[in-house]
Amino acid sequence: MTPPAMHPRPGNLRKVAEEIEHATGLQVEILGGALATSPSLCGKHAGTIRRLRHQLESVMPEGLAAYEVTSIAMPGDADDYCTPDLIVLPDAWDTDDEWLADPADVELAVEVISRSEKAHQITGKNGWYGAAGVRTLLVIDPGFGRWALYRDPDSGVYPDPVEGMFGDPIMLPVPLSTAVDTGCLPLYG
Repeated sequence: MTPPAMHPRPGNLRKVAEEIEHATGLQVEILGGALATSPSLCGKHAGTIRRLRHQLESVMPEGLAAYEVTSIAMPGDADDYCTPDLIVLPDAWDTDDEWLADPADVELAVEVISRSEKAHQITGKNGWYGAAGVRTLLVIDPGFGRWALYRDPDSGVYPDPVEGMFGDPIMLPVPLSTAVDTGCLPLYG
């Protein structure tokens, strides 16, 4: 299937992204003014998200909830947004008519690296989350069995992350204040 001919320009990127999603079924994000697409994900990718969500929901503080398929806005740019694999927000999101979450409301964003993503793409996404002001970002890499936890961006840049391998617990900060078991996460074949 060939997407329709489109002419992205500032001010209509969101419209172009929506048309691509409709025509192809691909997930489209706008990162730093560039369109980025993601193919359908494999079962292990989805299983990683499900296992993380299950762990988080079992210890979630009252007033917070985990969501999938929720996008985060870049402050000050209506044509710039990112859709993490999993996001923890105030549960008032259940009744919000907006489709872009405010990054100031995000307690945790989780990106699971897909089999097709390259390391430089993930680094770019990390920078996007830091620039947006997302307090805590967890990046899981089932290809290499590793993870990185980024916290508290300073002037839009995360300091060095806490890193580990599958099997090492991830200590999430307040308000989640829990350890995530990574020993149960699947590795890509």
